[in-house]
Amino acid sequence: MSDAGDVEIFGHAQDGTPVGKVTIAAGGAEATLISWGASLQDFRISGIDHPLVLGSPALEPYFDDMRYYGAIAGRVANRIANGTAELDGTTCRFDRNENGTTTLHGGSDGSSNLVWTIADHGASHCRFTLQMADGLAGFPGKLDVAVTYSLSDGGTLRIEIEARTDAPTFCNFAHHSYWNLDGTANLENHRLMVHADRYLAVDERLIPTGSPRPVDGTRFDLREPQPVIQPGTEAVDHNFCCFDAPSRELRKLAVLSTPDLSLHVASTEPGFQVYDGARMNTAPVPGLTGEPYGPYAGIALEPQRWPDAPNRPDYPTVVLRPGETYRQVSEFRIARNAQGS
Repeated sequence: MSDAGDVEIFGHAQDGTPVGKVTIAAGGAEATLISWGASLQDFRISGIDHPLVLGSPALEPYFDDMRYYGAIAGRVANRIANGTAELDGTTCRFDRNENGTTTLHGGSDGSSNLVWTIADHGASHCRFTLQMADGLAGFPGKLDVAVTYSLSDGGTLRIEIEARTDAPTFCNFAHHSYWNLDGTANLENHRLMVHADRYLAVDERLIPTGSPRPVDGTRFDLREPQPVIQPGTEAVDHNFCCFDAPSRELRKLAVLSTPDLSLHVASTEPGFQVYDGARMNTAPVPGLTGEPYGPYAGIALEPQRWPDAPNRPDYPTVVLRPGETYRQVSEFRIARNAQGS
């Protein structure tokens, strides 16, 4: 392993652009980051002999089988119905990269599928930058994005995202790691608690069907810890409505736990997309454990604004205008349960 802060070449993008790799460390935690998608490729803590996120030891799987794994998804994370939305009286038409009907994570040329610049790095931090061209995937405005990963003395992973535009556009980024805290083949030993009393029901395209619904009496009532895998119930790929607007301060969103470890998630974002990995299958491509990832191998926990917000004026806005700064801060803290949290 390289010294913390050194830049290595992890591989090359399809066009030959080199993809850098940086390892940062602090507080008994170590994060490996790559410039493809500004992605978290590996995350470990001292005394635990397995990774806590899903990823690949090679670059090529990130082009296909492991697209979005650990990446920064955008410029609009999640889904836009029918690949269209109206902005200031003009209809925008986006790249419909999901089943030919939906725009997912900013389209085929979203931020997760581009090489970012490693602008600054040190022993415990790394800053990536990216310029997304006006018209890329159909989105208006030249968007300048910066993402900073940092590790604190307590081992907390902090992710700060900022963006500015030169024309009105839509902007909603999300960090898209899949978490597995015990290193086993699936999440059978994991429980999840989400601090939300509402969620968004979705149709067969995973597009929200309307206003938030109460979680009471549903599969989505996670206000007390519940098993991630619940046979015979609806798979989870839904947004939890934690708040009605972005916050200036970090707020607690969720806790993912096993008997030994807990992952505490906090963010400034009002939404929290949870995907339980039910459809996951990377076979025959192996992950960091040396084996392919199958169903429920990891869970995506994604602070963001609500899906299909460009078409829903009643949702927290994702419109960004010149002179404004989009800013998101999210923290992922690992606690050892035997020591309390």
